[in-house]
Amino acid sequence: MNKMRFECVHEATKKHAAEFPVPKGRPSEYFGELVFNREKMQKYLDAKTLKALLNCIDNGAQLDRDVADGVAAGMKQWAMEHGVTHCCHWFQPLTETTAEKHDSFMEYDWKGGMIEAFEGSSLVQQEPDASSFPSGGIRATFEARGYTAWDPTSPVFIMDDCLFIPTVFVSYTGESLDYKAPLKKSIKAVCEAALPICQLFDPSVSHVQSNLGWEQEYFLVDDGLYAARPDLIACGRTLMGHASAKNQQMDDHYFGQIPTRVQAFMTDLEIQGHRLGIPMKTRHNEVAPNQFEFAPIFGETNLAVDQNMLIMGVMKKVARRHGFRILLHEKPFEGINGSGKHNNWSLSTNTGVILLAPGKDPMGNLQFVTFFVNVLMALKRHGALLKASIASATNAHRLGANEAPPAIISAFLGKTMTDVMRKLLTVADDTEIVIAGKHPYDLGLVEIPAIFVDNTDRNRTSPFAFTGNRFEFRAVGSKANCSGAMTTLNSAVAEQLIDFKKLVDAELATGVSLQVACMRTLKPMIAEVLDTVCFDGNGYSDEWQREAQKRGLDTERCVPKMFLENVKPSAVDMFEKLGVFTAAELQARNEVKFETYVKLIQIEARTLGDLAINHIIPAATTYQSQLLKNVALMKSLFPQEWESLSAYEISLIKKIAGFNAEIKMKVDAMVEKRRIANRIEDAYEKAMAYYEIAESFMGIRRPIDSLEEIVDDNVWPMPKYRELLWIR
Repeated sequence: MNKMRFECVHEATKKHAAEFPVPKGRPSEYFGELVFNREKMQKYLDAKTLKALLNCIDNGAQLDRDVADGVAAGMKQWAMEHGVTHCCHWFQPLTETTAEKHDSFMEYDWKGGMIEAFEGSSLVQQEPDASSFPSGGIRATFEARGYTAWDPTSPVFIMDDCLFIPTVFVSYTGESLDYKAPLKKSIKAVCEAALPICQLFDPSVSHVQSNLGWEQEYFLVDDGLYAARPDLIACGRTLMGHASAKNQQMDDHYFGQIPTRVQAFMTDLEIQGHRLGIPMKTRHNEVAPNQFEFAPIFGETNLAVDQNMLIMGVMKKVARRHGFRILLHEKPFEGINGSGKHNNWSLSTNTGVILLAPGKDPMGNLQFVTFFVNVLMALKRHGALLKASIASATNAHRLGANEAPPAIISAFLGKTMTDVMRKLLTVADDTEIVIAGKHPYDLGLVEIPAIFVDNTDRNRTSPFAFTGNRFEFRAVGSKANCSGAMTTLNSAVAEQLIDFKKLVDAELATGVSLQVACMRTLKPMIAEVLDTVCFDGNGYSDEWQREAQKRGLDTERCVPKMFLENVKPSAVDMFEKLGVFTAAELQARNEVKFETYVKLIQIEARTLGDLAINHIIPAATTYQSQLLKNVALMKSLFPQEWESLSAYEISLIKKIAGFNAEIKMKVDAMVEKRRIANRIEDAYEKAMAYYEIAESFMGIRRPIDSLEEIVDDNVWPMPKYRELLWIR
């Protein structure tokens, strides 16, 4: 590492190095202290207000103005006891980040002074500028009005001196302009679709809940080195860089000893997360150097999404305190693993039953198989749409590599459940499904192993894997808002469950038992999913690519083409009949996706061109000049032998000249492609043009990375992978 780069990391480390923060006590003692949860509600709200608010949260009842004022008064009292002076509506616009506008509690008292005031109207609704957020044409730039509306099901929380109120964000004309509103609609849809099926098995079930447990992967780099990489600053990833001699090939970082500075960061982050009511459970080293992961205990999907969006912001602040920068880009470094955010999804009932886990008796197992097969059928029907839900310019670098799920949506069941499915096809419709080991001899039943969780393997090449009592949607990107994937998955399953219920009802109308009705309906579905979407093999193999095409599965790898799935008739029909999106909202969101894709590639193209022309070529030319001077001196000192003595330097001079010329030619070609692309008005066609531009980046990178190998380290203008990837 040259002196400049050493000083960058040394000063940042010395300035920001933190000792392990001392917790205020056991995590259980301070968990949720910054959240206006039910415990705080009972303390700060009167009985009438509390009852009305809980009825709103639990049953969706409307809050009248008097109740809202009472809730606001209690929240204000609690917040001011924590030194809060401001409040904000916290929402999730279509930027895949969060947004907030802080308003002070201060108001005139009309006596010449000021008072702190926070009324129900400020709690329930506010008006941000809707024209300044992506809307896909729903709102023109001169149509600024939009509304944020309080989501009572996600607790209000405190950050620094501000009271944060989770909200949905809608336009003046009512269309959703965020991720939360459609997510909540999809949760309602899947729960309402699942409920009547559950009641066939247990009439006491009154509510079904969608659950999510996310796993957040991320990279850490030293603050000083980050500041010396313009591509990391502008793009969140490195656009050039030769592979380090040692990266992940020894598999020694995965689950290895956590570096001291990193553990200090993790401990600090966990404390902040616990105070905010986020049940952070797991932390460890990931596969790539400088890559790590943490995960919470699963929770209700809407709340889990809010907690993930919140903690992604918190971790950036905490990292700065420890001399780090967080990289959430799905592929910040070429040649080593990228980062995902596995979404573990399930459904459960108010009676405590996990619908994707085997039951306690044959009917419970039939209910499990019913939901299990219907989820697979939803995957089969809308696999391409689910892939579109996680597609992005950044996640495209990760999907399909030998580190992440391929760009083909399939389901891994494991041998146990595959065998169960195949056996179900061969038995009589009235055959009971039991847990193995409960009977002393073979009764000809379909048996599910008793230790079920241990009888399903983990296939890291599968984008949608069954892992015992849930499905793990592994294709979601590390920087993504989980809502996109969860909204689509909830909706696809809801549609399938509605159709299944109609078929079962038709069978029941013939007078058969529930067992027979379900099995008659399920068997054709089982045969269909086993032949198409279920695959337990190596998803990275070329053979699977060919096999998937034979099965009729979507194998598209081009992100703009993937986006087209969002507005196909089957998708529009599904979302509209469930009340999740209108056709206009879907079209608008796709416009936002195309626009975002173009802008991200545009920023990368400009950054790559600038670095190549203004940093790399000048550095290479500087070293080339040094070599030329050395050759000239050799010629003057050794006129007879200079050619043989300078052969190595001469070869380097020629290589540098060749690489510089190649870089300049390819950058010029890329700039010309951008000029042409920028004149295209159609959003899809423009995105396709920028897709071709993105495909040209590697051609520019290769000669730059070759120059990095031969140019003097003291001349090279940016920190290298060998410096970025090992925390000291």
